Amino acid sequence: MKKQIPNFVTLLNLFCGSVAVIFAVHGNMKLTALFVFLGIFFDFFDGLLARKLKVQSELGLQLDSLADMVTSGLVPGLVMFNLLGLSLDEWSSIGVNKTVDYAFAIDSVVFLPFFGLLITLGSAYRLAKFNISTNQTDSFIGVPTPANTLLILSLPLILEYQNSDLMNAIILNKWFLIAITILSCYLLNANIKLLALKFKNWSFKDNSARYLLIILAVVLLVIFQFAGIPLIILTYIILSLLNRK
Repeated sequence: MKKQIPNFVTLLNLFCGSVAVIFAVHGNMKLTALFVFLGIFFDFFDGLLARKLKVQSELGLQLDSLADMVTSGLVPGLVMFNLLGLSLDEWSSIGVNKTVDYAFAIDSVVFLPFFGLLITLGSAYRLAKFNISTNQTDSFIGVPTPANTLLILSLPLILEYQNSDLMNAIILNKWFLIAITILSCYLLNANIKLLALKFKNWSFKDNSARYLLIILAVVLLVIFQFAGIPLIILTYIILSLLNRK
């Protein structure tokens, strides 16, 4: 029974991701973000529980990636789909607070929003590589899917809560969103060694870079609110490069 506890936590991640998909399809970015955050929370603790209980297994590894594919793969693709839709002139009157209906007639379908689903494809490729990799136990190669998901989710949250004309204009620019989509796919699969975010123990000596990242993340969130999330991802990459041995 003990060995199933981490798997149950992983399934909670999958459940939250599935609920987030439903809200993302209906254009409700607030609840999408809430359930993604919950899913990532469970994703953080399932591996920690497995190590503490000494019940790590191949099943748990595969289940974790399958759950991540929904929470941190499908959902960010759908979020970018929504944002690219909002960036189009003919949808500009919808507004970021309203539900978007994507039931297009075949002769009037707009294809640009589907470009956002490249993030889902990039995430799937990254997770598949991770599952067969033998050198990502103490570090990641490429940005992990949960970090990438937080980056993408920060965009609608900035629109919703910070209401800056400048930031709104940037985020709802289709070329900016296309560039972010391409950058996201690249970072997910780039051959860059990055700090593993999961703690094996609570020692400051073993986790100094992780604790520094947490402190800087809190400071950036307090100062910049949701706009601090892209800065946190940038800080994560810089700290990882500086921490390379």
